[in-house]
Amino acid sequence: QVQLVESGGGLVQAGGSLRLSCAASGRTFSNYAMGWFRQAPGKEREFVAAISWTGGSTDYVDSVKGRFTISKDNAKNTVYLQMNSLKPEDTAVYYCAADSVSAQVMGALKPFLGSWGLGTQVTVSS
Repeated sequence: QVQLVESGGGLVQAGGSLRLSCAASGRTFSNYAMGWFRQAPGKEREFVAAISWTGGSTDYVDSVKGRFTISKDNAKNTVYLQMNSLKPEDTAVYYCAADSVSAQVMGALKPFLGSWGLGTQVTVSS
């Protein structure tokens, strides 16, 4: 079982930046992709970004391409989401997920992913 703990959320003005972190623990993570999802009030949880175990492969939802960057530090078992040029529509609870799947299919396999964090709130004011 993998435990995931998110941090780094907060309140920021439109155009600002935040960096989210997700620390993983509990088992070995070889071949585990890690990703970020978000859920706004009244909406379904949506895929944001994912990264492969090696870090060599990433995937993003179109709405964040060019603004968000996912990265990871395997020595720390931590994945990051650098969010720049934030918009009010980015406001949501951001969740970290992990599973032994490829980064390219994490979004499609959302209902089946095995490990989730509790989330961190990101609020972008206009």
